[in-house]
Amino acid sequence: MKLATLDDGTRDGQLVLISRDGTRATSAQPVCRTMQEALERWEDVEPALKLRAQALEAGRGVPEMVLEMDRLLAPLPRAYQFVDGSAYLNHIELVRKARGAEMPASFLTDPLVYQAVSDRFLAPHAPIPVADEAYGIDFEGEVGVLTGDVPAGVSAANAPDYVRLLVLINDVSLRNLIPGELAKGFGFLQSKPPSALSPFAVTPDELGPAWRDGRVWLPLEVSWNGERFGDPNAGVDMHFDFFQLIAHTAKTRPLGAGTLIGSGTVSNRDRSRGSCCIAERRMIEKIDTGEFRTPFMRFGDRVRIEMRQDGLSVFGAIEQTVVSQPAPRGART
Repeated sequence: MKLATLDDGTRDGQLVLISRDGTRATSAQPVCRTMQEALERWEDVEPALKLRAQALEAGRGVPEMVLEMDRLLAPLPRAYQFVDGSAYLNHIELVRKARGAEMPASFLTDPLVYQAVSDRFLAPHAPIPVADEAYGIDFEGEVGVLTGDVPAGVSAANAPDYVRLLVLINDVSLRNLIPGELAKGFGFLQSKPPSALSPFAVTPDELGPAWRDGRVWLPLEVSWNGERFGDPNAGVDMHFDFFQLIAHTAKTRPLGAGTLIGSGTVSNRDRSRGSCCIAERRMIEKIDTGEFRTPFMRFGDRVRIEMRQDGLSVFGAIEQTVVSQPAPRGART
């Protein structure tokens, strides 16, 4: 199944089912109203949602609407929890090598994760508002999973039972704010504004053999201002799979239904595949030439993140433009 959330004027929107080609939709309203409700009642509502999805695909039995992409919110407009990982060790190695640091041996066995912004996700075509270009604006193409209720202490072997949906993520980063925050030893905050999610969330079976071993074995296509930036395969070089990331996150606490777990920037050792974030390209430049050459994003820059299978856009495209963030209402000038 493909699911999305239509903007109906409320914060959580209206859940809709999407045809496989991404052009038609039907409301999920007879079954459940929102994505969060579906995730909390998944065992009860999944069969009915599947029937409606099948009827939509067949073109009979359910009312249809032409899908207007600019009316879509993030499939889960807000979540109780977003835990972002760094599952691609090639990315970590490049970052550390560029500053002359070795990668600790523990990174091979213990995943890096942090608690990210979850009270709001940007719509897939929403602008990226930033107050100052000097913050070092960057995109990060990732894959993510949405879970059901996960018990504390779940094993990686049992984690597949709790994966409900997959999405793409643009994990927006403000690179020039990161060093100062990490130096405090307390993690990201100001350097991580809201992320954007792909138009569609899909059930794992929608990917067929491309979903296996807790990984998505498809290229993640990223373009910047209309030019290819990278298309690394999300399954290749993913050191920690999603099942391991779920088990790590739930080691000492349960995860509520609707928890989003991100893969971190998709990264391949094969440099011909390019990168999914500007920072990685800059690190390669630093290693190879001794200096950074590629600038970060500026106001007006566009990023597009997409994944295709058999010619179809699986998740729809994240396509965003960086804009100058307006001053808060009532702010003194």
